[in-house]
Amino acid sequence: MPARRVSTSSGDQTKAVYNPTDDVPPKKFQKQIAFNVIPHIDVFLEDGSTKEEWKMMAETQKIVDPSIRVTATCVRVPVFVGHAEAINIEFEEFLDEDEARDILREAPGIMVIDKREAGGYVTPIECVGDFATFISRIRQDSTIENGLNLWCVSDNLRKGAALNAVQIAETLGARMLKKG
Repeated sequence: MPARRVSTSSGDQTKAVYNPTDDVPPKKFQKQIAFNVIPHIDVFLEDGSTKEEWKMMAETQKIVDPSIRVTATCVRVPVFVGHAEAINIEFEEFLDEDEARDILREAPGIMVIDKREAGGYVTPIECVGDFATFISRIRQDSTIENGLNLWCVSDNLRKGAALNAVQIAETLGARMLKKG
């Protein structure tokens, strides 16, 4: 029997899926990352959430509104580039999905690709190299009175926290100049 190899790369894990004689235990992550998703990014906090999930909530409140309530399960997915979010939003008043689609189409930095057909949405691999944030799968959320569901992806190497901070600062600066 051949010697079993030990590796930390998802590439070696991928090869091992097709060659069962190779034993490639996970080293970097707690579970196999190849052909898998892991609902665990960063350390677990006392309330059961992870630090990444806490940061998502805290940053959203800091950027958007301190009273906004956010919950998330952050998942590690073996893609080269990209962030993706399945988002459920509850509004104070009803917002029709068509109106939401129109509002998002006018928002700077947003590209709406939302066709109700096979392939009528954007995936992380399709947004590589683009600065836009892509919104797809916009639809009413039937579990709450004033809710919408949507799918959001972006190239995290192009459109990450640093660029977002600069763009928010530019927007706020422009608004302050308009006020006088």
